[in-house]
Amino acid sequence: MAKGEGAESGSAAGLLPTGILQAGELPVQVKESKKKNQLSICNKLCYAVGGAPYQVTGCALGFFLQIYLLDVAQVDPFSASIILFVGRAWDAITDPLVGFCISKSPWTRLGRLLPWIIFSTPLAIIAYFLIWFVPDFQQGQTLWYLLFYCLFETLVTCFHVPYSALTMFISTEQGERDSATAYRMTVEVLGTVLGTAIQGQIVGQAHTPCVQDANASTVALEGVNRTQSATSLRETQNAYLLAAGVIASIYVICAVILTLGVREQREPYETQQAKPMPFFRGLRLVMSHGPYIKLIAGFLFTSLAFMLVEGNFALFCTYTLGFRNEFQNLLLAIMFSATVTIPIWQWFLTRFGKKMAVYIGISSAVPFLILVALMESNLIVTYVVAVAAGISVAAAFLLPWSMLPDVIDDFHLKQPHIHGTEPIFFSFYVFFTKFASGVSLGISTLSLDFTGYQTRGCSQPARVKFTLKMLVTMAPIVLILIGLLLFKLYPIDEEKRRQNKKALQALREEASSSGCSDTDSTELARIL
Repeated sequence: MAKGEGAESGSAAGLLPTGILQAGELPVQVKESKKKNQLSICNKLCYAVGGAPYQVTGCALGFFLQIYLLDVAQVDPFSASIILFVGRAWDAITDPLVGFCISKSPWTRLGRLLPWIIFSTPLAIIAYFLIWFVPDFQQGQTLWYLLFYCLFETLVTCFHVPYSALTMFISTEQGERDSATAYRMTVEVLGTVLGTAIQGQIVGQAHTPCVQDANASTVALEGVNRTQSATSLRETQNAYLLAAGVIASIYVICAVILTLGVREQREPYETQQAKPMPFFRGLRLVMSHGPYIKLIAGFLFTSLAFMLVEGNFALFCTYTLGFRNEFQNLLLAIMFSATVTIPIWQWFLTRFGKKMAVYIGISSAVPFLILVALMESNLIVTYVVAVAAGISVAAAFLLPWSMLPDVIDDFHLKQPHIHGTEPIFFSFYVFFTKFASGVSLGISTLSLDFTGYQTRGCSQPARVKFTLKMLVTMAPIVLILIGLLLFKLYPIDEEKRRQNKKALQALREEASSSGCSDTDSTELARIL
């Protein structure tokens, strides 16, 4: 146990004058508050299951959309880069917009966040299914995929932003939120395993046709085994539709479990706020909060590194390593390893601190990326590297969502009369990472176009293979190192977290005290 950690369970009365909290009342209030905010395993599991839809669909799109557009839908690389960039950029823009709308939403019988999840789900699954449908017309294919990709990203944002902000409303206890976050991260990584297994194994059963002579002209490509190729291509398209249908069903089931098993809790001091915070004032306060800026700056680069690997991994395995029929199994190895190590990272961050977990967990990917860059194509070694890389992927999954609540708690202590900013914190973090990933995917796909990528080619030119290797190895290494340097500036260590926890507990107890006067509340806020 970290030094001083046992003091967290002590009374917070020392922070406050006796005129505000009566000495005889505090122990009873502490016990009642902790009992009220304690989450059962069932509550945590129901909350955690809600994270699966975003990860299952995001994994399928992240790993397979690029190769689907290029080799199945047969969209040219330039148009594919436009679809991927605009789709991700639009997805990034919708996060703060949805966060703004949520901050203006009133509390209902279901809460403020759950109605967004309920009403966005049916439309989201329809849009997702149509992304994987190949229309009969060729002229407007780019517009088709762009439209439904952007529509789905908008609707899944209406699910994920309130779900992310729900972390702050399932309990007011830091330990309970951290525990629920660990459950959530485990289920989300399981979601990526599930998404990879469903998409990869179903699609892997259908062999996408390719043309042996990658340097042949377009006319020649169309003339090679046209009937056999068209039949095989149709089978591959149907396999993508089947996978989309299965994933859409999982999306609905998880949304139902989340809705039935989770209840939102309002902060006691939030109900004392007479007027809601204007969005742009809240945004200005959030973006001027130093710890938040430093946290998202660090995770911006590390997340971008893993997104580059995710977006180009299928093409890298298919063409650079030559494992056309193995990449889906390699993905499963990575995600299974990540799932197993999530609980280990949860133990590590509680024992040694979250900043130490960031340094150790994310930097552990660098040696394996270097090994991939230097080694020759070897299937056994590649599987070993995939399993080891999953350890770092687990840390990248868990840590951002475990550290954001700490930043929000720090903000609440500095701005005790400001509430309703949680969706802004979560949505703008996602905004920056998604926009950066859109830029990275657009640039990476354009770079493949410039180096001579051949649609449906059984092999690619040496320049394309080299470009894929750089996109999956050296570029992520540079981004990870930059992100770790930025984390040196992040100010909330374990000692600061313990201080914030005790001060927030005192604030909540005072707000829920029936004998608290307005003058006492003002004095409490001044002291904190």
